[in-house]
This record gives sequence, structure tokens and C-alpha cells, in this order.
Amino acid sequence: MLGRPVVAELVRRGHDVRVLSRNAPRRPQPGSTHHAVDLVSGSGLRDALAGVDAVIEAANTPGSGRKARPVLVDGTRRLLDAEALAGVGHHVAISIVGVDAVPLSYYRAKLAQERLVEQGPVAWSIVRATQFHELLDWIFTMTARARIVPAMGFPLAPVDPRVVARALADAAEAGPGGRLAPVAGPQVAPLGELARDWARARDRRVLALALPLAPRMKRALAGGALVPGDEAVTGGPSFAEWLRSRDAAAAVA
Repeated sequence: MLGRPVVAELVRRGHDVRVLSRNAPRRPQPGSTHHAVDLVSGSGLRDALAGVDAVIEAANTPGSGRKARPVLVDGTRRLLDAEALAGVGHHVAISIVGVDAVPLSYYRAKLAQERLVEQGPVAWSIVRATQFHELLDWIFTMTARARIVPAMGFPLAPVDPRVVARALADAAEAGPGGRLAPVAGPQVAPLGELARDWARARDRRVLALALPLAPRMKRALAGGALVPGDEAVTGGPSFAEWLRSRDAAAAVA
């Protein structure tokens, strides 16, 4: 969700961009080169990082926190050590708003990743962001297969990944800045309202259902754990605007 917008933004700004991943992109972006690396084994990192000034780490892996830790935690440790050996001067990490408040195993892995970056051997910046529009679109698409969408009342401020990509590029260009302002979309709305926007845009007849949550999770989400404070950088389209633009682009295609 984030890698391609970050690469596109850096290329647009005239940077020499290396894409580090296990597999080559299906659609390589002009102005970038691919280097095969594996964060789990560490293979390829030494050669890929030679001569690099800054790294934007947007690595991710599906699954729970337990499954994610080999990449997000152990892999980040290997990456930071390799950066230090290569003389990389700046590590930029993307994280999640509320990662220290929401009791999810994946969030715990991301929090551990943040701490590694903070305590690591490379000067750093960390940018937290809210949920991406694509993530909500995927969640609603999956639940709609059972003819339901989640209708809980906790607030979200979903964001277009291109807004986050600009913030990460700004951070990389500015140099190590520690914890930077979080990034969010322009609209704060209850999950149920966002689900209704999705159902209207997709013309889906679904039942809006409040799904059960564990008490601790419910308290954190109801308290606005996934919404940043006034210091956040906001921008881009709202979720409903993003849905309309996606539909229009699909119609043209």
C-alpha cells in the first residue's frame, strides 16, 4: 500500500531510489532500481545499502504480531545493523497512530520495532500514520462477503497513502528528527459511518453490525486511540472522496 507511493514521490523529487524487497516489483517504477534483500535472513543487505544516504523502512508482512515479528522486529534489527556498517546516516520508520494504546499483537510488534529504531545505531525519524483508505476498503470488502459491514462507533481518520509518502519523503530530506508529527486524513468519522460510505459507493446491500470487542480493546478504540491529536499533519481526500476517485479511475480504465 505504501511502498509504491513512497518510491513515486522520491523519484518525482529527483532522488536516486533503490527498492529493497525479496521479489522484484511486478511493475517497476521508472527512475528506481530493485535490489533483492531478505530481512529475515539478512541476505542482500550489504550490497543494497552501499552508498545509501537514507533508508525509508516500509516493510510489512501479513498476519498476527507473532508472524510479523521476524520481519518487523528481527528484520529491523538486521537492517539497522547493516545500515550502520554501510554508513547510512538516516533511518526513517513508518508506524501507526495508537500503536502504544491498542492491545493488538501486531501493534505490539510495531511498538517493539519503534523501540529498536530509537535505541539503534543509526540516526532516526519515526512517522506514525492512521489507517490507509485501502485497508478500510479491503476490510469492508471482506466482511461484505458475509453481507455485513462493521458498524462500531469508535473514530478513525483514514488517510491516502500518498499523503504519508510525502511526509516520509519530507522526513528523509530533512535529516534525523526523532519523533515527527503524525499523519492523518482530513476527516474524523465513526467506523460505522465510513462503512456506510463504502456500501453506498460500492452499491452493496449489507447489514451494518456492531461486532463484539474485548473490553480493553473497546475502551482504547472508544477513547480515540486511533485518532491523532491537534499536532497531526492532515490532508488528502476523505474516504468517500477517495472511493469516488477510485471508481472514476476504474470506469475510465
